[in-house]
Amino acid sequence: MPRFWGHIGDTGGGIVLTDAKIRKATIRDKDYKLADAHGLYVLVRANGSKLWRIKYRFDGKERLLSLGPYPEVSLADARETLADARKKLRAGEDPQRRQPTGLTFETLAREWHALQKPRWADRHAKKVLQSLEHEVFPLIGNMSVDDIDPPTVLDVVRRMEKRGALEGGARVRQRISAIFVYGISSGRAKNDPAAIVSGALAPPKPKGRRPALVDLDEIKELMLAIENSGSYPVTILASRLLALSAARPGMVRGMEWSEDHGDVWTIPAARMKLLKEHKHDSERDFSIPITRQMREVLEAVRPLTGHLKLVFPGQRAFDKPLSDNALGVLYQRLGYKGRHVPHGWRSSFSTIMNERRPRDREVIDLMLAHVRENEVEAAYNRSQHWSRRVSIANEWSTLISKGLPPPQTRTA
Repeated sequence: MPRFWGHIGDTGGGIVLTDAKIRKATIRDKDYKLADAHGLYVLVRANGSKLWRIKYRFDGKERLLSLGPYPEVSLADARETLADARKKLRAGEDPQRRQPTGLTFETLAREWHALQKPRWADRHAKKVLQSLEHEVFPLIGNMSVDDIDPPTVLDVVRRMEKRGALEGGARVRQRISAIFVYGISSGRAKNDPAAIVSGALAPPKPKGRRPALVDLDEIKELMLAIENSGSYPVTILASRLLALSAARPGMVRGMEWSEDHGDVWTIPAARMKLLKEHKHDSERDFSIPITRQMREVLEAVRPLTGHLKLVFPGQRAFDKPLSDNALGVLYQRLGYKGRHVPHGWRSSFSTIMNERRPRDREVIDLMLAHVRENEVEAAYNRSQHWSRRVSIANEWSTLISKGLPPPQTRTA
């Protein structure tokens, strides 16, 4: 015979809930339940969310009915739903709410993610799915897409904002919206409840720029300190090439000897910050002029790593590049924490060279790979752009190297 459970686990079967009790429920390391009556309870999640559930049996099987988050679904609403569900159960009907499509948000979201995944880099695809699994599915994953309204979406975002994750909350809202747009276009959702929520989000905090030195004398002091640091020789030389090239740290750390073409460093599209669909397009390979000072660095490191695939391998595993934080740790050890980071060389280059050559802003952006993707091919094919890039690169290398000793080959 179908029935509701009188109590759940060790939650204290006869206890009747109140709004005060639910509001004051503390967050614990693990999820736990606050029982009301007849199988109705609040699931208090370790992430801070509070979700209404009804536990019952139908057709000999244990079932679970999800009602939504508290306080969006009030105590009175939950009890009203419970009463309606009990009537259906006594009539021999399964009270599980079924929409015509039977479609939950999580089902739609995973379908959307699978559709988008081939277009994205693997790392980005993983981050998107993790954000949904950690922040969204525990709150609204089991809800029907037709039951999700703007306040429900706003609650998801607000919980992230309270932790200070303002940008993360905004991105999650965008992803929820994209999922609903996909649902609408495929005829399985009626509207996009996340669209209107954008106007209710907390304003993002001003983005802090990565710490970067913009004074030439201070730049040379740092470069000299690195030269005399006694660190792993490959790390010292990688830092010097990073400063001279103004490339992204990941480009330098992953540089291969096969990318060295004399006066040009050609970075394959596969290693560039591009959409996954563009990473096998050789037209999107990125070229960096190799200046005299950069050539000196490469010749200094060649006796150490010229027999390997990577120019700047890690100290423990020669088949893997320097770690993400190798350079950052070195700079911090030298007293530059909060003053300069590896990525800061790009800001140093941009600030100083834009001041010196204000008419070349477009070319400087191109050298930093900031150009929009649909402009890449055209921009790269302009020979005058290349000659100006070579000129700017030579000027920058000379500016920051003047007065410094040439890079040296050291044994580890």
